[in-house]
Amino acid sequence: MLYSVRGTLTHLEPQIAVIECGGVGFLCHITMNTARRLPAIGQEATLYTILNVREDAMDLFGFADQAELACFRQLTAVSGVGPKAANAILSELSPEKLSTAVAMGDFKAITRANGVGPKLAQRVVLELKDKLGVLPTVDGVIPPVAAAPATGNAEEAVRALTSLGFTAGEASQAVGQLDGSLPVEKLIHDALKALARR
Repeated sequence: MLYSVRGTLTHLEPQIAVIECGGVGFLCHITMNTARRLPAIGQEATLYTILNVREDAMDLFGFADQAELACFRQLTAVSGVGPKAANAILSELSPEKLSTAVAMGDFKAITRANGVGPKLAQRVVLELKDKLGVLPTVDGVIPPVAAAPATGNAEEAVRALTSLGFTAGEASQAVGQLDGSLPVEKLIHDALKALARR
């Protein structure tokens, strides 16, 4: 319904940002990672948004980039993970660190998020590891499958991206354009930026 909001940042708290667009202030629940990337109050800001509708409330969640929004969607699709838990996880872990944790089966990294216990963290790892190809490309066209990097950091980065829902072809193509000797987190970060631009 609301893809993004762009306007003047009028209020900022650790987990809330208000962006005024055309005289209307949109209150967005944000992660700590997004809060750190917002400009000073009075400056123009853009947040990618998702509207969560419940019986008693409508909450707007805002993210600094599309990679974080995609992670939020993936997390809330996991059984037992609601919007608040997803926000807590993304406040503790960037999309790159989350994808690395899922790919490595490191559920303990996810338990560092406020209110997320071991059982829920294990479920996040288990369910996201098996979700492949659920995010369509921007233009609706699936790119041809590129040969996956054979070994090392690039292969780990491809596994992490596919655990977040990108197809093997999308992940391989994005990582294949980067220097495979870079650290895993850097590869994931740069590949997510490239995928978000498409």
